[in-house]
Amino acid sequence: MEHVTEGSWESLPVSLHPRVLGALRELGFPYMTPVQSATIPLFMRNKDVAAEAVTGSGKTLAFVIPILEILLRREEKLKKSQVGAIIITPTRELAVQIDEVLSHFTKHFPQFSQILWIGGRNPGEDVERFKQQGGNIIVATPGRLEDMFRRKAEGLDLASCVRSLDVLVLDEADRLLDMGFEASINTILEFLPKQRRTGLFSATQTQEVENLVRAGLRNPVRVSVKEKGVAASGAQKTPSRLENYYMVCKADEKFNQLVHFLRNHKQEKHLVFFSTCACVEYYGKALEALVKGVKIMCIHGKMKYKRNKIFMEFRKLQSGILVCTDVMARGIDIPEVNWVLQYDPPSNASAFVHRCGRTARIGHGGSALVFLLPMEESYINFLAINQKCPLQEMKLQRNTVDLLPKLKSMALADRAVFEKGMKAFVSYVQAYAKHECNLIFRLKDLDFASLAQGFALLRMPKMPELRGKQFPDFVPVDVNTDTIPFKDKIREKQRQKLLEQQRREKTENEGRRKFIKNKAWSKQKAKKEKKKKMNEKRKREEGSDIEDEDMEELLNDTRLLKKLKKGKITEEEFEKGLLTTGKRTIKTVDLGISDLEDDC
Repeated sequence: MEHVTEGSWESLPVSLHPRVLGALRELGFPYMTPVQSATIPLFMRNKDVAAEAVTGSGKTLAFVIPILEILLRREEKLKKSQVGAIIITPTRELAVQIDEVLSHFTKHFPQFSQILWIGGRNPGEDVERFKQQGGNIIVATPGRLEDMFRRKAEGLDLASCVRSLDVLVLDEADRLLDMGFEASINTILEFLPKQRRTGLFSATQTQEVENLVRAGLRNPVRVSVKEKGVAASGAQKTPSRLENYYMVCKADEKFNQLVHFLRNHKQEKHLVFFSTCACVEYYGKALEALVKGVKIMCIHGKMKYKRNKIFMEFRKLQSGILVCTDVMARGIDIPEVNWVLQYDPPSNASAFVHRCGRTARIGHGGSALVFLLPMEESYINFLAINQKCPLQEMKLQRNTVDLLPKLKSMALADRAVFEKGMKAFVSYVQAYAKHECNLIFRLKDLDFASLAQGFALLRMPKMPELRGKQFPDFVPVDVNTDTIPFKDKIREKQRQKLLEQQRREKTENEGRRKFIKNKAWSKQKAKKEKKKKMNEKRKREEGSDIEDEDMEELLNDTRLLKKLKKGKITEEEFEKGLLTTGKRTIKTVDLGISDLEDDC
């Protein structure tokens, strides 16, 4: 391991408590990192701090140590129910991790109590725990913390408890705002005292974070820590010891390349990122069946109660594969991750940096690989310019085995696999359509046939994005997919029961006229009118030259011309009729009399 240090802890301009130094020695951190040496003195001198530093640079200790030192220096000691510091993080995994680091220090200071408030736990139990044990330092996710402010009826008056607050820390501040927590953060800030120290920590500073700095910090000191050497000149956002690769392969080759890579690196620890929860479920199941002799675990945002257990278990593994979404992309410190594999590029460029940052942390080496389709290759230049993140090409691996037929046979044998594959494909396409870099990741350029083959689909799903499209290169299996059973006998029994019920209802309803239940006739009419207007609007937008009014006038002109030809009116009356009924002289001139005659 190569040390990235800025001197020993004793060299700080402000002295640390001996027991804090003892805890640092126990953790095996004899030296500071640049972000720690820059941030800790400022925080301890009562400055608000907005710190930006590359992933894996030791930001957690940069705010944990000042929190303890500030609380130790308080004139009036904190009572059990008084809150002295709050740390807010975007994900429960990161909150668990920070709580764990903090506990290494608070065990030396029994006068301080700490509490963890995250989703996936019973809020009533959290309230009782706080009432019994107190919580001088709270580590929380925004949703749960906001909820706790509303628990006054259960005997928790958190608004009164936070009047003693000295420090507020927002970790991974840009992610807090990306994930839609802005409203929760603003609500929480309203309860907190204005006289406090505030710290914002992140690997990337976005415009939203800039706005939050202006709103929540008072005359903040900005700390921006870059990598030394080459990185310093280019403001590189990934650790300099990170080897970053990309591989260009077709959609129907990507899975085979991934499995081949994992089979050749069985003794190492990997994070494999996918774009959606459904993709994690499907490919996690596939990898379990096809990569033997390795512990494979899955984690995503829709898991309610298993996430913490899976996360803690994976951290302890020496080697293994964690298949995950971007819920694991921020701030998570998993020891000795060798490779970060991005099967799907993330929906925004800053997430790419954070994903890569799960390896090569605090002086360790590490590697990252992103798989790209041929049409996405310009993403490499975009990352180099936009994120200052250079990548080098990794050639396609040779002698890969085609495992897609095996994946298809798994889907034919178990309906659960078949349905997971369909959901994964649909969710992938929908996520692709919402990609921030839509000039590179263009849905209309996507080869859906090749993509469906890469997902080992038995048939194309019905979805709006595929409506009206033909896929001659995709050959569906010659099997009625409705007959594919679940391997789980209980699920299959429930499915058969439901199918029987649907068949019975269909038989009963045959020949009956269908009525829309519980919908007034007036509403049905309004719906028809709305649909008619939308169709008219669409036709106009598609470039129709003649508006409805113009069409009516044109018909008038046609009638006049017929009367003129039959001798019912004179030419003078014809011209007068055009002027009085039309107000469309220019249109008439454009069409020409000869055109009108042809139309007749």
